[in-house]
Amino acid sequence: MRTFFSRERFGKPQVLAGLLLLVFVAECAWLLAHSAPNMESAEEVVRVHEGLEQWHGHGVAGTPAMQPDAAPEWAALRSNEYDPDHSPLWYLIGAAPVAVLGVAPGSGFGLWLTHAPYVVFGVLLGASVWYVSRRLYGNAGGYIALALYCFSPAVVRSSALWVAPPGVAAAWGTFGAVFTAIAVSHTLYAPREVVLWNYRRIVLLGISLALAVGSQFSLALVIPVLLVFMFYLAPERRSAALVILAAASAVGLALLFAAYFFHPGIFLQSFKHARLLTVSAAALGMKGAYVQMLKEVASSGPVLVVLVPAALLMYILWPRSRYFGNTAPLLIALLFLALRVASPHDPDSVFSLIGAVFLFVFVAGIMADLLETTGRELTAAVVTGLLAANALWNLIGLGRIR
Repeated sequence: MRTFFSRERFGKPQVLAGLLLLVFVAECAWLLAHSAPNMESAEEVVRVHEGLEQWHGHGVAGTPAMQPDAAPEWAALRSNEYDPDHSPLWYLIGAAPVAVLGVAPGSGFGLWLTHAPYVVFGVLLGASVWYVSRRLYGNAGGYIALALYCFSPAVVRSSALWVAPPGVAAAWGTFGAVFTAIAVSHTLYAPREVVLWNYRRIVLLGISLALAVGSQFSLALVIPVLLVFMFYLAPERRSAALVILAAASAVGLALLFAAYFFHPGIFLQSFKHARLLTVSAAALGMKGAYVQMLKEVASSGPVLVVLVPAALLMYILWPRSRYFGNTAPLLIALLFLALRVASPHDPDSVFSLIGAVFLFVFVAGIMADLLETTGRELTAAVVTGLLAANALWNLIGLGRIR
């Protein structure tokens, strides 16, 4: 315990980050306090009840094998086909607290319990954003990224499920997968048996992939992206990188199999019916698709309308800023935002949310670089003012909810 609470591990930066995350939790709690069971969409009702039925041993959620114990009203809302977008994990997460405590999901307390896991995921994603940004760009970068994250209306809404699908679990899984793969790649030149020595990161990468793909099948597309990053970072250890990614994918697949409660036939059929990508090339020529994507990014914080173009301009014009730590989150953000443009008719898409989270890291990197120049005082004043205004705007918006 003394080692854990050492100044290096738990000092002023960690305390300040923790305070910001507490504010984030308070924002989510405010939305939950102003929610009511009748605000739940039909999709949310089915998701929670199917998950609860699976916990009680009445089949596998999201598949025709689901056989409710009775014939409740929500059963008429569900599909009798395989869910092409989500694994049972998507159903089990929200239902877990009410299954453990035996609380009716339609009650007021049940509403808090079914939403609580996603608030936890939101906090964990915020902590991950801060940790990664701080490791890449120092304390300033960590604070900027976390401030953007904690006062993002889209992130708060997704974490509290306020008229929003539960995308934060998928976002955390994707974020963890990307930066865990990058971290693993940096260890491949160590003079040791790199595959066995990296078993902890392999397990962590597998958990991240299971959470991402289990929440939305289409996020399996991140696996080849990870392989490209790993090959780029360790060109002379590509065989080791391939083995590590394959091992992590196997861990993730095993965890997904567990989410099917180890029913191999249902597991295979579910993957046969999985919709891995719902994109349209024609959408890339539609102006409305780009406008929709930009509106969704702006809903992650109005300050992004200023900071993202400024950061992109600096990245293009300033060679010093074009290093891998800035390039990687930018490329991932652009990939997911492009996928959102190509799938404009998917109401439950998490692509914009994931893209925005990686934009937080990219913006933090560029701003942290500017803070190391002779114009640091002006940069600090402008960035602090913009972040404060963004936070105030978000808090005022929350205060208007009655």
